[in-house]
Amino acid sequence: MGVAYSVGEVDHLYTFFVQWSPDMCTTSNNKKNSKPHFQNRCHGGKGPSSKQLSNPAATNWGIITGKDQKRRLSLCSSDSETEEPEYQGKLKNVLPVLSDYSVLLDDRHLLSLASHMPERTQGYQWQLVYSIAVHGSSLKTLYRNMAGLDSPVLLVVKDMQKKIFGAFSSDPFRVSKYCYGTGETFLFTFNPDFQAYKWTGENSYFVSGNLESLHLGGGGGEFGLWIDADLYRGSSFSCPTFHNAPLSTQKDFIIQDLEVWTIRN
Repeated sequence: MGVAYSVGEVDHLYTFFVQWSPDMCTTSNNKKNSKPHFQNRCHGGKGPSSKQLSNPAATNWGIITGKDQKRRLSLCSSDSETEEPEYQGKLKNVLPVLSDYSVLLDDRHLLSLASHMPERTQGYQWQLVYSIAVHGSSLKTLYRNMAGLDSPVLLVVKDMQKKIFGAFSSDPFRVSKYCYGTGETFLFTFNPDFQAYKWTGENSYFVSGNLESLHLGGGGGEFGLWIDADLYRGSSFSCPTFHNAPLSTQKDFIIQDLEVWTIRN
């Protein structure tokens, strides 16, 4: 609803703007004696009283320069050009750096995974520990390549349906009679969009492995992710450890490619 002013109030308003902010007034070129009109820069709210207009010092008015206006706009707008370099810098710092070429991971995958990895992994390069393309298809070789490691690992699988999924493990994979790992361990999938399944706290069946297979997550007779000794067949079921959905489109799948990465200290 607009605010109505008397003739006297309009004169006071005109006098104030001419004196304190002349750049907000424009005159018409078509009529010599026409009164200046004002550019409307208000977006609602109660107008000032005639007493305030007659005495500008009584109101907390301020003149905003073009430089100040740009600065304020940059603080209010997330799309401002001044914020883009800073935003890009943050992405660069968060994105894990791979010291070797990956046939499975690109920047989109890495950026999604980085936000779920523990802080202790940030700032380090990731090196390739095992790859089917390089080392062949053997769980024994995978274990052997990790002997002596004491850092987290990232397992990435691609099946014959072109689905990519895997697990982040707080501990390197090894043959063990008992389960190992911590609550930092999680499963993930990019099928069809990225989804991470964190520890539920219901059990501690994070990782276990023998010469016949590797298992992540468990309980109730099902594994969140299971891979055989030849790194050829795998399966994924919902399990109490992570409350995950099956990571691929099929609960039983054939492995096309597999990589394991670890932090380079």
